[in-house]
Amino acid sequence: MANNIDDKLVLAISSRALFDLRESHKVYLSGGVEAYRQYQIEHEDEVLEPGDAFALVQKLLNLNEHLGRARVEVILVSRNSADTGLRVFNSIHHYGLAISRAAFVGGRSPYPYLKAFGCDLFLSTHAEDVRSALDAGFAAATILSGGASRAASEELRIAFDGDAVLFSDESERIYQSGGLEAFQASERQAAREPLRGGPFKGFLAALNALQREFPEDACPIRTALVTARSAPAHERVIRTLREWDIRLDESLFLGGLTKSAFLEAFAADVFFDDQTGHCELAREVVATGHVPHGISNEVKL
Repeated sequence: MANNIDDKLVLAISSRALFDLRESHKVYLSGGVEAYRQYQIEHEDEVLEPGDAFALVQKLLNLNEHLGRARVEVILVSRNSADTGLRVFNSIHHYGLAISRAAFVGGRSPYPYLKAFGCDLFLSTHAEDVRSALDAGFAAATILSGGASRAASEELRIAFDGDAVLFSDESERIYQSGGLEAFQASERQAAREPLRGGPFKGFLAALNALQREFPEDACPIRTALVTARSAPAHERVIRTLREWDIRLDESLFLGGLTKSAFLEAFAADVFFDDQTGHCELAREVVATGHVPHGISNEVKL
């Protein structure tokens, strides 16, 4: 067995993001750890229903079949113990998901293990774990329940917001402090100055590297930038991506229009955004990951 996964795109995912564990969680909230443990043991042979990130995981793992080699690794990282997590692994086996590595941390946050696994992206329903992962320098998002699943397709489509997700929040800070006019003036002046990378720059780069392993006219991965920016603030984004040598298949500069209809038209499998308002609207049409990063997520004292 290979003893490292350095050459792979690595997704770490919590059990509640991968499977629907709402009933189990209700038992935990009402009865505590021991009641939860007993419930999971009693039901460990019952297959769990797919969770909000299940389709994304399935499509990522399918890329290995397309390529004929293992270039994507999905790792289960869970607050469960191995004892209570047996039901999760039974469900993984039932659905034929090629997930063999896991960290069960018995009630604590699993984020310290992300570095050891070489994680490119961490998805969880536990917001505090996601914040800890972001603070440690990892791309991470809180998967919101209720996201719609698009029609079955082998193509993986991932959409990203720009500022505070792919890029730093430097421009968003100017917008929030000085308004639209100050923001546009600043972006015009800095049009040829690349933006600093945000928390998802590395994940997008890893996705882009995977895309380049496929023929251009037969790539099963499609990416999109879906941003509230518009001209003249578009130029800096385009030049930044060019400087990074990262390709996005589609770029939507919406000038403040609601993103939901465009995400539905793009048929995204998942959308990542830093602003809770955008996420709440997006989750109605697409599985959505809230990225609690940047000025919009700073705790106001």
